[in-house]
Amino acid sequence: MTTIVNNPPAAESSKSGGTVGVIITLIVLLVLVYLGFMYGLPAIRRMRSVSPQINVPSQIDVNINKTE
Repeated sequence: MTTIVNNPPAAESSKSGGTVGVIITLIVLLVLVYLGFMYGLPAIRRMRSVSPQINVPSQIDVNINKTE
């Protein structure tokens, strides 16, 4: 009879795929943090500083001028 031997893959090759995934994830996270600092923080600061400006006069003229 013929004996078939199935050898499992080397442990090194399975770890390299996980390492590449971690590196790509870290790069994506760093890009998102950078974009958050460059665009997100200034936008939040502008939203806080915007407030309605109301001008109230110190005197109001209530005299009625009648024309004849």
